[in-house]
Amino acid sequence: MTDVGIDAVEFRTGKLKLDLAETFAEEKDDDPAKYTKGLGLHASSFPDAYEDIVTMAANAAKRLMDRRDLQPQDIGRIDVATESAFDHSKPVSTYVAGCLEQVYDTNFHHANKGERKFACISGTQSVDDAVNWIAAGKNRDRAALVIATDTALYERGDSGEATQGAGAVAMLIDEDPDVVTIEPEQGFGSADETDFLKPNQQFPSVDGKRSMQVYLMRMREALEDLEMQRDTHPDDFALVPFHTPFPGMVRKAAALGYRHVARNTDVEEELAEEIGRQPRPEAFDDEETYRDALKEYTDKLTETDTYQEWYGRAIEPTLEISAQVGNWYTGSVHVARLAGLKHARENGLDFDNRELLVCSYGSGAQAEIHTETVQPGWEEEIAQLSVDNQLVERYDISWDQYEQIHDVHNHDETTDVDAFTTPEDEFVFDGWGRMGERKYTYVE
Repeated sequence: MTDVGIDAVEFRTGKLKLDLAETFAEEKDDDPAKYTKGLGLHASSFPDAYEDIVTMAANAAKRLMDRRDLQPQDIGRIDVATESAFDHSKPVSTYVAGCLEQVYDTNFHHANKGERKFACISGTQSVDDAVNWIAAGKNRDRAALVIATDTALYERGDSGEATQGAGAVAMLIDEDPDVVTIEPEQGFGSADETDFLKPNQQFPSVDGKRSMQVYLMRMREALEDLEMQRDTHPDDFALVPFHTPFPGMVRKAAALGYRHVARNTDVEEELAEEIGRQPRPEAFDDEETYRDALKEYTDKLTETDTYQEWYGRAIEPTLEISAQVGNWYTGSVHVARLAGLKHARENGLDFDNRELLVCSYGSGAQAEIHTETVQPGWEEEIAQLSVDNQLVERYDISWDQYEQIHDVHNHDETTDVDAFTTPEDEFVFDGWGRMGERKYTYVE
């Protein structure tokens, strides 16, 4: 069967920046290290007054299509993953197609369009859908456009406020891809949970402690499920991109994941003289004592040179962008993959035919872990991205300006605020239509 995967990728951040170490921490009278060290976040991205999930998605898609010299007839389906949708019926993908049709000579009338929802994991589920569509031979030599776009906005004063972010990742899914192939083995962990949800409301209701526990439990289940199909070893994977609500969460998940895949391997044996072997449940009289021993072992493990070298190689590079933009919900794991590959290219690392272990998660709750293989040609594709320019060019907002822009994107507020930046060569929100729909135009 022909390989299928990610052939091209694009990145679009919100054009405003909130500095957490200075602006946010100062307003909250907090130690900046609470955010930079604890959460692992330095800044958040926000959309300007004329930006939203549609403009970020459409702008990312247009840049991808233009540099790959694609026309609407080359695209057979458009899937948008988001948990920030503003309509319960009309999918965001139709808005995105409508934007793009303003700048191309033909239309997307024969492309299948949809919207995926399962919290943050729906971006990966949309990639899966597109891969399966092509593998089933239904694409008629056309590619799929998958876009993960979100504005992760929390109610002011909420404990999750510091993790906010906004942006879109557009991915072209096709045969013989230039970036990564999506391998067939997948592991899932899923359960009915209420750790994070939005029952007919824009801002999430979050049980933060429970959400972290559920994240880790579902990831463990997904890894166990994957291991029923293939062996895993810490040295198998060049990168391990995780869904990243904030980098501090990934630090916890990475330690547990490494401990799991190192068990019964040469890595555990080599570490045994330094920190002992991993505790086994059969050696303990009760679950609580076993869990305490396991935690003690994990703490020791993360202090070893072996673990820290692995973390610095496989995990840390994937967090470099998220630390500057915050949580992008459906796009977060795809930002992590992009960040790791960008780091590899900039440091001259040979990733051709190396494997990635991609760990996605969505509250409610489900984790998916699958493997990908980096393709020759990935460096040229990653080199086309304008990530650094976009991050540097963001407008640094004050606290008062943050409060204003938060109200602009609060669906329950009617706020008229002048934009902080000037749009150029991009799609912008342009007011309301006769049925309450959002309108968009392209500004040259």
